[in-house]
Amino acid sequence: MAGENHSTATEFILEGLTNRPELRFPLFLLFLGILVTIIGNLGMITLICLNAQLHTPMYYFLSNLSLVDLCYSSVITPKMLVNFVTEENIISYAGCMFHLYFFIVFVVAECYVLTVMAYDCYVTICSPLLYNIIMSHFCSLLVVGVYAMELIGSTIETGLMLKLPYCELLISHYFCDIIALKKLSCSSTYHIEMTVFVLAGFNIVVTSVTVLISYAFILSRILCISTTGGRSKAVSTCSSHLAAVGMFYGTTAFMYLKPSTASSPAREKVASVFYTTVIPMLNPLIYSLRNKEVKAAMKKTLRGKLF
Repeated sequence: MAGENHSTATEFILEGLTNRPELRFPLFLLFLGILVTIIGNLGMITLICLNAQLHTPMYYFLSNLSLVDLCYSSVITPKMLVNFVTEENIISYAGCMFHLYFFIVFVVAECYVLTVMAYDCYVTICSPLLYNIIMSHFCSLLVVGVYAMELIGSTIETGLMLKLPYCELLISHYFCDIIALKKLSCSSTYHIEMTVFVLAGFNIVVTSVTVLISYAFILSRILCISTTGGRSKAVSTCSSHLAAVGMFYGTTAFMYLKPSTASSPAREKVASVFYTTVIPMLNPLIYSLRNKEVKAAMKKTLRGKLF
């Protein structure tokens, strides 16, 4: 019987970002331009690998963030572009679950990498003399923890979705998101909604509380700095990270920490575009172009290539 339920849907149809034909080509061009996300994040990883002065824990975490953003946009953006140029965008059942699994993997990874980077900021400002000792012991361990959390969460949520029978085929989204998928089920999705709420709540609350505590200590440390120059340097160290954290946590909390009755497909699509496409594009700019060390490494690399 379970096999029959699963066989009711062998493929799905993605509704896409918009149903208005006149907007499809302009949006296609717009998001094609956003593929610079891939170039920006790949460039950041390459730059960090090629420059020995960037082989520090902070840039190790930044390279992992760039890797997550690179994979993130590679999973979501190409399928969205296909939506703009095809009348009926079909995705197989297996392809949809594959899409869902890796989407959850990378969104959870982003959450925890940002948290690890907040801890890195805390150690940098509050314990600068012990920074190398602390981070040399915990750097790799923290990254392993990040990837362990993403795989656990994604496996649980995708496993639950695989057990559902699906009676409808049209996904009201431009990718296989768990919220849009569960609406197609023939059976009750209450237990899945609760599981998603608990897991998303755990990930967002634990990581955001860790970030807040880190920044509470950072703020208290900054207030103790007597010189204006010292304060501004400390603030500039954290400002980029705070901007990225605010954008990412705001949109993910909006998407996953609300009851299904309060959902609006149009708002969900806008929020999803923001954290699946716009934020991965902005992260290299936020973290890199405002960083003097990265600028210096970029100039050195380009000078070496040209001469």
